Formats: sequence, structure tokens, C-alpha cells
Amino acid sequence: MRTLLTNFRNFAFSGSLVDLAVGVAIGAAFATVVESLVGDVILPLVAAVFGQPDFTALVLTVNGAQIRYGSFLTSLVSFLLLALTIMFLVQAIRRATGRETAGAQGNRECDHCKSFIPVDASVCMFCTRDVDPVVP
Repeated sequence: MRTLLTNFRNFAFSGSLVDLAVGVAIGAAFATVVESLVGDVILPLVAAVFGQPDFTALVLTVNGAQIRYGSFLTSLVSFLLLALTIMFLVQAIRRATGRETAGAQGNRECDHCKSFIPVDASVCMFCTRDVDPVVP
């Protein structure tokens, strides 16, 4: 039982799991900000151009059945504006932080000691032997 608790503690508080939890929390907060930007700022600008903030009133009736294509158009426009806004924000953040291009990400196994090292490493950080970097 003690081994199980120790293993669970090591797993739950390992750096990668904590980093993932922080990333999810920040991602959720960022999503809320971006959704507000799109819904409260950009979509009203679209409404100023097209005369209405959404197209949900657009309905096609076929044999008594209503096809609400306006709701779909509203969702599509909202998604495209959200994606475009995220793209611009990420580009601005990269420029502001000086991280215009990110390096290769991920891990691979060292050929010598079988430890996991970054894919773009040229020296193993565990056994200090030279390794060929795997850069796409």
C-alpha cells in the first residue's frame, strides 16, 4: 500500500503533470478572453457592416420542416473570427517575446543510454555522448 501511495505521489506531482495542469488552466482563461474579444468586439463590428450581429433568423422551410441555416452561418462566422483572432494573438505574442520560430518539440531515446532526450539535442544530457539531432 505504501508503494502505491509513493508511486501515485510521484506521478501526481511530477513536473510534466503539473505543467499540463497549469497549461490547461491558462488555456481555459485565454479561451474566455478570446471568446469575449470575438463576441463583444469583433462580432458587433460585423453587425455594423452587415446590419445584424447574427444570422439566426435565416430559415429555409421545406415541406413544413425548418432548416436553420442562419444558425449554422452564425456559428461558422464566429469560429472563423475566433480562429483568426487566435492566430493574430499568437503571432503578436511570439513577436513580443522574441520567439518567432519554436524549436523542434518532443523527446526521443538516446542510442547509447536509452534515456529520453529532446529531439534536437546533439549531446545526451545523461551520458554526455554525441548524438545526431533529429530535426524535421
